[in-house]
Amino acid sequence: MKVFTTRKMPQAGIDLLEAEGYKVTQWSEDRELTQEELIDDCKVADGILLSGRRKVDTAFLEACSHLKVISLFSVGYDNVDVAAATKFKIPIGHTPDVLSKATADTAFLLLLATSRKAFYHHKRIAKGDWDFFSPTADLGIDIHGKTLGVLGLGNIGYEMAKLCKSAYGMNIIYHNRSNNEQAEKELDAKKVSFEELLQQSDVLSVHANLTDELKGIFNKEAFAKTKPNAIFINTARGGIHNEADLREALENGTIWGAGLDVTNPEPMDKNNPLLDMPNVSVLPHIGSAVQETRDAMAVLAAKNVIAAFKGEKLVKCVNPEVYDK
Repeated sequence: MKVFTTRKMPQAGIDLLEAEGYKVTQWSEDRELTQEELIDDCKVADGILLSGRRKVDTAFLEACSHLKVISLFSVGYDNVDVAAATKFKIPIGHTPDVLSKATADTAFLLLLATSRKAFYHHKRIAKGDWDFFSPTADLGIDIHGKTLGVLGLGNIGYEMAKLCKSAYGMNIIYHNRSNNEQAEKELDAKKVSFEELLQQSDVLSVHANLTDELKGIFNKEAFAKTKPNAIFINTARGGIHNEADLREALENGTIWGAGLDVTNPEPMDKNNPLLDMPNVSVLPHIGSAVQETRDAMAVLAAKNVIAAFKGEKLVKCVNPEVYDK
């Protein structure tokens, strides 16, 4: 069996695949494959371990319908046409759970950095602008005892809520399709409507998958309903917020600050005005970027491939309905 990876993967996952006797070919260039290159490489592979922004659409699936598995090196799967893959009887694996704590840590980091304008103050030092002290200049916001509103209180959202509750005594509200009974019991979390989430949150933290329903849901109309001292945090997918509307809301004081690990589009242009705002913190999509987490992701992605090659159900499957076909 042959496996093609669209990135150089952590060795922990590669070792697992090679121990099973599979031949692994890795894309080694520091650029995204073209669609044509991806198709050509996958035509001679039995499975693909996919990382990056390359779309897996109907055209790709038609050309590579022989694949036994598409294993994603991510939790999100918005770059894959799941319905089409299911039609072609190709199971899609992903890597939930193993990166929950690391991604929540990044969201928490962005919250603290934004609330105290940390990135901005670092830039001041780098520009030689650390001189006169003014007691009223460049002040941040105290988040102790404030209300955290979570969109998507799954594993990552729960870890973020737990951090905010334990460290800063924050009240937790959330908007989900279903109730999170664990969060309600352990964190006294309260489920609210999306409009209530906007109106009541001092911090809005996004931890949901990007679906058609959620594309651009944080737009001009949504930000108009938030508190003027609210902080918006997004470590999920950039497509969930409208970046032009967010910038406008920050500029006119509709919302106080923003911390982004994901942008719309990615990568963010170096001249984006958000990068120069004192109350905005931006990271280059590094939510899971610690060695232990990336190793665990690689191992889980490899286990999904191995299961597919052995004719077994994937360990973590996006489209379990494929097994009913």
